[in-house]
Amino acid sequence: MLIAGFPAGAWGTNCYLVAPAAGEECVIIDPGHQAADGVAEAIRKHRLKPVAVVLTHGHIDHVASVVPVCGAHDVPAWIHPEDRYMMSDPEKALGRSIGMPLMGELTIGEPDDVKELTDGAQLELAGLELSVAHAPGHTKGSVTFGLPEAADIPPILFSGDLLFAGSIGRTDLPGGDMAEMLDSLARVCLPLDDSTVVLSGHGPQTTIGQERATNPYLRQVAAGQGAGVDTPPRRGM
Repeated sequence: MLIAGFPAGAWGTNCYLVAPAAGEECVIIDPGHQAADGVAEAIRKHRLKPVAVVLTHGHIDHVASVVPVCGAHDVPAWIHPEDRYMMSDPEKALGRSIGMPLMGELTIGEPDDVKELTDGAQLELAGLELSVAHAPGHTKGSVTFGLPEAADIPPILFSGDLLFAGSIGRTDLPGGDMAEMLDSLARVCLPLDDSTVVLSGHGPQTTIGQERATNPYLRQVAAGQGAGVDTPPRRGM
């Protein structure tokens, strides 16, 4: 398994390229603000052939490079239908302007081919089996992508902005909802094995076991004490 990840752009959003091995087809996860050059570099370095872009949610810091990346490789983008509008109207998704200088760097709109994700779907792409879990809370259309354990590789969760090392995604933007966030944490994250590696939308990697033991939000959900948790610190949008 090859996973090449890097933080991109003004919000340090993690973009990942995932392939069975170097020299093979790959899936690109969350090519956000200023991610296109990093994607191109990783493709050259590992001799990869992209077959799809998959998106954990529609915020501009995760989708800003979708149009150029999909266009360069003639591949589709997959997104949950409740977040699809954000690709064409990012400011509506944020409830505020993201700034004219930054807007000038973005290619707003949808790529030529958009496919919609559904909860429980199994995507067979690039020789990978990505399991999709709808996980609203940060946005209405947030999803996670899971890879099963294989050989000596532990299971992997691409959590987007659902779960971070030591925190969770913010819920104070349009479509955010703390009750839905806590439900998603309980439904999507808690059942996973402690060995599951969590590759988040922002920040360092972690494991479900580490977060179960130390993350205040996951600990409260596990204890059935979701009410009364504080607003999480901001990471990304």
